[in-house]
Amino acid sequence: MSLHQSNTDRHPVPTRRQSTVFRLKTLLLQSRRVVQGIFDSNLKRFPRSEQYSDLPVVADSRSKLWSENSAAERALVAGKIHNLRLAVRRLDGVEVGPNEVFSFWKHVGRASRFRGFVKGRELREGCIIPSIGGGLCQLSNALYDAALKSGFEIIERHPHTRVVDGSLAEVGRDATVFWNYVDLRFASPLPFRIEAKLDGENLRVRFRADKRDNGKLHSISKSDGRLETPHSCMTCGVDDCHRVVKPAPDVNFGKTAYLVDEFWPEFDEYIGDAKKPDDTLFIPIDGKRFNRANYAWSTGGFAKVEKSVYVVGSRSFSSRKLAGQGAARQLNLIKNYEKLALSYSRRLTFEDLHLVVQQELLPYLWREGVLGGRTFDVMMTALPMHSIQARLDFAFSLHPDSRTLADFRADRGLVQAEREALENARRIITSHSEIAALFEDRVTLVDWKIPERQKRPFAIGRKPLVVFPATTVARKGCYELRDALRGLDVRILTLGPKIEAEHFWRDFDIEENSNNWLEHADVVVLPAHVEHRPRRLLHATALGIPVIATRACGISGLAGVELVDAGDAAGLGAKIRNIFGG
Repeated sequence: MSLHQSNTDRHPVPTRRQSTVFRLKTLLLQSRRVVQGIFDSNLKRFPRSEQYSDLPVVADSRSKLWSENSAAERALVAGKIHNLRLAVRRLDGVEVGPNEVFSFWKHVGRASRFRGFVKGRELREGCIIPSIGGGLCQLSNALYDAALKSGFEIIERHPHTRVVDGSLAEVGRDATVFWNYVDLRFASPLPFRIEAKLDGENLRVRFRADKRDNGKLHSISKSDGRLETPHSCMTCGVDDCHRVVKPAPDVNFGKTAYLVDEFWPEFDEYIGDAKKPDDTLFIPIDGKRFNRANYAWSTGGFAKVEKSVYVVGSRSFSSRKLAGQGAARQLNLIKNYEKLALSYSRRLTFEDLHLVVQQELLPYLWREGVLGGRTFDVMMTALPMHSIQARLDFAFSLHPDSRTLADFRADRGLVQAEREALENARRIITSHSEIAALFEDRVTLVDWKIPERQKRPFAIGRKPLVVFPATTVARKGCYELRDALRGLDVRILTLGPKIEAEHFWRDFDIEENSNNWLEHADVVVLPAHVEHRPRRLLHATALGIPVIATRACGISGLAGVELVDAGDAAGLGAKIRNIFGG
């Protein structure tokens, strides 16, 4: 005899007739609440704002997301988390004025399939059943808990009739909600701000408000008495109930989604080795038609994932029309990254429990709450934005006349979003040695894809050629290289436009022909303050050409690479002279 059957004297198996009556009553109550809402001027939806973001935190409520881990329940718990992910977007940052009434349903809205909600765990008539939008009570519980801790006036609250293990109902701090007539409403004589977020393990709700006493707590509610622990339709074992749900035979629920912005051969190989057949790869394409030429995925890596590639609509490449450097280009790139990240987020499903995200998309996914309730790894192609901007500030202090070092800084909110996301990431995947050093306790270091080593002819009896494999901008170390080469009888070849100034290399022997530069270079020098794509340096090492670079180039430890500190023109000059035997 099942546990459910042993308690039938207190909680009989529901019949279809009882469920039909329940539904009819529900419709009547919902209709009445709609009419009441039309004439209730106290109910309104409050905007998201930053006006009270500096107020102190007066309440903090946390609850675990994965409270039920049985194989049969896992899909419904994942559905619940997905529903919470949608709901907190409508609450995070909401600010309520003094004596205004906050309504849960006024802000969250109806949890329908049309609005993206899925089946989750809902407590109804004494049982946990699968229901569209199920699981939102965890959010209402947290809001009620925070309201009690803040001393707010409780206008409307209804407790659950049963206690779900691990929930706030165990301590009497729960508030059930059911669209739209079972609501949670509260108010405060002082303004307050709601902050709601999901991390990998918890739902967290915080209230910010003035610390003054908000008065006595008033609660209109049902009895706080509790009956037995509810049974779940997934596991109760009662076969004669019309609501019984047969668990899916596949208990290996959950997938990984790879969210890629552009081709990197190192990540291509990593994904090809890690991706399972049911996992999803998101790739942006240029134009309406997908072909391998859009993104030159290597034959080996792409072939391993080709059967389940998920191609997401056109990515904008309007940045091609802009200058190669500058604030306008950076702003356009940010716009494109955000557009692509949001496009991906709309196509993720509640089954995507783990994400592997390319760094450029990370802050937008975090800010939208897409990463909440999931674990995620980050494929890092650059230093964190706050580190980059600090280095640019340092370089500008050395070269205040530079026209490029101070032309752009990312929005503070975007920088903070990336910082928070990186703090919550499970693993960091990168080839860049300096990035790896920042996350050494949780980094997966993948090897740079270095071309096969080759031999090359060396010209004899000519002036040595120093190659600067970058555009002439200050962050790549052009000022340091210019100072280091003064007085040396060498030729200089730069591989990009001279953006700092048209005559930046005046009085130097400049080589104009960059064709076949690898065949003629005697040393390749990149004393960069910021560098994330050291491809040309890797090609040089493959040919045995001496390379001088900073740690910012991310190739520390590679054979044939000499390191110099960023900003150290004297040290750079000494290393160049040493290579030429001077």
